[in-house]
Amino acid sequence: MDFNFSDDQEQLRDAVRKWVDKGYGFDHRRAVVKAGGFSRQDYEGLAGLGLAGLYIAEEHGGMGMGPVEGMIAMEELGRGIVLEPLGQTLIASGVLSTYADAALQTQWLPKIAAGEALVVLAYQERAARYRLDVCAAHAVRNGDAWQLSGHKSVVPAGDQADAFLVPATVEGKTALFLVERAASGVSARGYATQDGSRAAELVFSDAAATLVTTDGQTALEHAVDIGITALCAEAVGAMEKTVAVTAEYLNTRKQFGVTIGSFQALRHRIADMKMKLELGRSMSYYASLKLNAPADERRRAMARAKYQLGVSARFVGQEAVQLHGGIGVTEEYIVSHYFKRLTQMEMQFGDTLHQLGEVSSRMQDKAGVFA
Repeated sequence: MDFNFSDDQEQLRDAVRKWVDKGYGFDHRRAVVKAGGFSRQDYEGLAGLGLAGLYIAEEHGGMGMGPVEGMIAMEELGRGIVLEPLGQTLIASGVLSTYADAALQTQWLPKIAAGEALVVLAYQERAARYRLDVCAAHAVRNGDAWQLSGHKSVVPAGDQADAFLVPATVEGKTALFLVERAASGVSARGYATQDGSRAAELVFSDAAATLVTTDGQTALEHAVDIGITALCAEAVGAMEKTVAVTAEYLNTRKQFGVTIGSFQALRHRIADMKMKLELGRSMSYYASLKLNAPADERRRAMARAKYQLGVSARFVGQEAVQLHGGIGVTEEYIVSHYFKRLTQMEMQFGDTLHQLGEVSSRMQDKAGVFA
């Protein structure tokens, strides 16, 4: 199997990396955090690179690319721990492109591709933990329209988004709806998260909704798998930068008249960090290559990938803090921000323990990664 990237893919990587390096430095990120954890201007900048339209067909103004290109973009955004939720845009565009009818696609996909509309997935509920088959929100038909009621938690940029993809039960079966934030009956309470980004609690009270698909469970699982793939790639980028910053510190910090990077014990620890990074990278590649596989195969792959990324992210983040000492947890030093971001990533879309259970429950007679 050829794992080399094409010239177009390398150009995409270079363009995103330059955008991050020039426009999203540490000081800029801290200013965005201070302003609330989301910048519409920066999100429009990502859209200007074409990233909001990666998964959208050219006929709707997108780039018509696939999971590998999405992985490349998310890796580079992870290196800069960019706060704006491009992964949510990939989820929304992937789901709408696959499950929405032509009219809904024509209405929303061009706006998403242009960066004019941010659509995010609002699926988590307080009683559900990480289970996707638990949904208390419900929807009823009122003539030709739908009305949706329920409460969704920890919605990324929920008070800044323009619309939401919301699963809700209809006569005991999960369906997926699109609800605009400006619709009557929608209220959002935003707050900052531990990594500096933004989330919200959403309450829907007979809110006007548009049906995306009646097969909401299938669409929701697909949406979460797109999110896992994007998150794994983003985590690889964040870990790569964390390892690089830590290695630089070890080669700069002196003790007993020599750099601490010359101490064999510390060299072994940075080598272990690098190994965990590469394990995570290989599983991120695996997730991206399996994203368009049949549902059962795809779900197994995502559980495996997310489990390994959770293990790798926790190890790399904790080791980075330990090797830096006290400075590693200060607000003024960049490593603490990578540590917090990696920790929050480990909890998203199912934490490591949950994913281990998923791997176990989906185990087959042949347990290899290509089974």
